Amino acid sequence: VQLQASGGGLQQAGGSLRFSCAASGRAVSNYGMGWFRQAPGKEREFVAAVSRNGGSTNYADSVRGRFTISRDNAKNTVYLRTSSLRPEDTADYYCAAALTGWGQAPSIKTFEYNYWGQGTLVTVSS
Repeated sequence: VQLQASGGGLQQAGGSLRFSCAASGRAVSNYGMGWFRQAPGKEREFVAAVSRNGGSTNYADSVRGRFTISRDNAKNTVYLRTSSLRPEDTADYYCAAALTGWGQAPSIKTFEYNYWGQGTLVTVSS
């Protein structure tokens, strides 16, 4: 599967953005999906994940209540809606796909994801 992330840009603190991750080559319904981010000089970190059936989600503590992950398997797309953005949210955001069971809780671990898209950069100004 190939993943194409989009939706990054420049945003002021307190603003919102919506990321999209479009899958091709194979149905996104075959995968648990996650969003990760990497800030300059830092390691890649988990942001949010959703199970294959959309029934289970996980969030990093730093984004819980501000970010929402969702998926539309019919459109082969996964979304990350962000709100109340902070300067510390500035990073390259990556979507990733993991081979998991249909209702399996989505992983928060980078190494459990098999496929990665390219990053989309978000810069949040104060």
